[in-house]
Amino acid sequence: MRKDISTPQYTRSIIDKHKFTFKKSLGQNFLIDRNILDKIVSTAGITSETGVIEIGPGIGSLTEQLAKHAKKVTAFEIDLRLIPILKDTLSPYPHVNVIHQDVLEADLHDMIKNDYSEIEDIMVVANLPYYVTTPIIMKLLTEQLPIRGIVVMIQKEVADRMAAKPGNKNYGSLSIAVQYYAEAKSEVKVPKTVFVPQPNVDSSVISLTLRKQPPVEVTDEAFFFEVVRASFAQRRKTLLNNLQNNLLSKDQKPLIEEILQELDIDGRRRGESLTIGEFAKLSNGLLKLK
Repeated sequence: MRKDISTPQYTRSIIDKHKFTFKKSLGQNFLIDRNILDKIVSTAGITSETGVIEIGPGIGSLTEQLAKHAKKVTAFEIDLRLIPILKDTLSPYPHVNVIHQDVLEADLHDMIKNDYSEIEDIMVVANLPYYVTTPIIMKLLTEQLPIRGIVVMIQKEVADRMAAKPGNKNYGSLSIAVQYYAEAKSEVKVPKTVFVPQPNVDSSVISLTLRKQPPVEVTDEAFFFEVVRASFAQRRKTLLNNLQNNLLSKDQKPLIEEILQELDIDGRRRGESLTIGEFAKLSNGLLKLK
C-alpha cells in the first residue's frame, strides 16, 4: 500500500520526480497534513453518494482523500504542468476526472448536468489559491448551482470576514454578500507550517451551506448590494455620509435623512453596526431616490 500523497516525504518525491517548480502567480501551496485533510472531508460531510467539485487540486493530496469517500470527483486545474502529475498520482482512482480549465471560465451548470445527473448530493471542496478566493466563491454562490454547499480552505483573514457578524471589525460588504446566499461558519484554523512552500499567512477552513432562499426580502437585489458597498466605502464615516458620498448625491441629503428617520435607522451609525435585515430595509426604502 502506497503512502498518502500528503505526507511531506511523498510530496517532495513527487515534486522531484516531475521536476515541478512552484508558480507564485498561481498561489501554489501544497498541503502536507493528513489530519487537516480529514477535517476538511468530514466538515463537508462527504459520503459514497456525494459528487465533489474540487478547484486547484495541485498534486492531488486533497483529491485523494475526497476520492476515498465520494462517489465521483471532478477537479479543475489551471496549470497544464500539473495535469500529467495528477494522472500519475490519482491513477488508483478511476472515478476522479481532472479538467484543465480555469474554473472562473467553466460552465458548471453544464458540467453538473452532463456528469452528475444521477447524483443528488453535490459539494464544492477545495484548497483555494488566495489570489482568486473571492471571485471563485462569489461565482459559486451567485450561479444558483444545484449544490449543497462549499467547504474551502482560504486565507484566515478572508474567512473571518466572510463569517463575521455585525459589530465585529471584520464585518463588511463581503460578509453580507456571502451571508445573503449561505450560512457561513469558520471551522478549522490551519497554520502556515502545514504547507509546501509555506505561505506568509495562516489559513482557515470555512463552510458555506447554501440557503434555499435569501434571509431577507429585497425589491432590487443589485441596488441592495450597491447600498451595502456604499455603506462600507469609508468605514470611519457615518451611514449618512457614506450614502450621500458614495451612492446618491449631496443634494439628496435631506431626503436620505427623511427615509432613515422613517425606517428608524440612525444616520450617525456606521455600516458595521447594521444587520443584513436593516440593510434590506434601507435599500428598499432608498430605492425611490435611485
